[in-house]
Amino acid sequence: MSIAISPNIDSKMADIVAKVRQGQRLSLEDGVYLYESDDLLTIGQLANEVNLKKNGHKVYFIENMSLYFTNVCESYCAFCNFRKDQGEEGSYTLSGEEMVAYVEQHIHPGIREFHIVGGHNNHVPFQYYVDSLKALKDRFPEVTLKAYTAAEIEFFTRISGLSTREVLMELQKAGLQSLTGGGAEILSDQYRQKMKVDKANVDQYLDVHRTAHQLGMKTHTTMLYGAIESHEDRIRHMLQIRELQDETHGFMVFIPLSMQPRNKNASITRRNSAYEDLKTIAISRLMLDNIQHIKAYFINIGVQLTQVALTFGASDVHGTIIKEKISHAAGALTPEGLTRKELIWLIQGAGRIPVERDTFYNEIQIYE
Repeated sequence: MSIAISPNIDSKMADIVAKVRQGQRLSLEDGVYLYESDDLLTIGQLANEVNLKKNGHKVYFIENMSLYFTNVCESYCAFCNFRKDQGEEGSYTLSGEEMVAYVEQHIHPGIREFHIVGGHNNHVPFQYYVDSLKALKDRFPEVTLKAYTAAEIEFFTRISGLSTREVLMELQKAGLQSLTGGGAEILSDQYRQKMKVDKANVDQYLDVHRTAHQLGMKTHTTMLYGAIESHEDRIRHMLQIRELQDETHGFMVFIPLSMQPRNKNASITRRNSAYEDLKTIAISRLMLDNIQHIKAYFINIGVQLTQVALTFGASDVHGTIIKEKISHAAGALTPEGLTRKELIWLIQGAGRIPVERDTFYNEIQIYE
């Protein structure tokens, strides 16, 4: 499915268009050029063309629920407004029974997935994190547990003395079925040092996902953009993900996360532009040729821009969520969640076909 692209593009852009249409991989230099180009429409059209070949007009969503067992964290990442110190006002650590009670108050019959992340709370043992999953799985056996970031898994190895493989296997026994994509931020140790990303380094992040894939898990992966990183940093991040995907084929979706300011009253100049958000989604689609889906995360970029992103390479809009906390703690102005009806409207309003999926992109219902 080839879309008409203006003939008035420069020679470098024409070369990139030709490479993409011939199935050739884009290089670091190609990706940086796309970021530095002001031809957003050509980049978007090309990404749309690639997505239509991969996924047709289908756009996926899931009925899921975000859960946060604890906001107590040993790390002090510069961009995080979710974490608390032990004993600080607003800090909490829920037991499995308390979380089950919370879920019972908010769950509805359509929920297929619990999306579970939280702080790196070193005031509780690793067994706490195992038991947290087990409590949910025992009470809601039909709901998929997509839990913990690679950074959390690395943290668990330090508080347990177990290897990455052993930690993952213990969590699998408790009901873990997939990892979330968070903790990647920008895969550059220099960036991580400057942004005080006091958690898993680049090699550790990648190794956790590699090990999870070797154990048969399919996982998600992210990129948090819009801070101090360069365009080259972003492309190098994508290339590292692409390389691991070549090796394991374990990533289901790539999720560009637009950096949020520290509070909701932050001015427009403290937020990524819509132009930058759309360009990042489109470039992600073009660079990551071996990952099936690119997600437009409405929590960070808003509902209407998410609709536009569906013609810029995105094929997934996440899910119902119910009550998102991390981005909103940092100043997100978007809804904390959407209903199934709203997600269907969002997708259909962009001229696409809504597809309800499970965690692993098995199709549950197509809304035509």
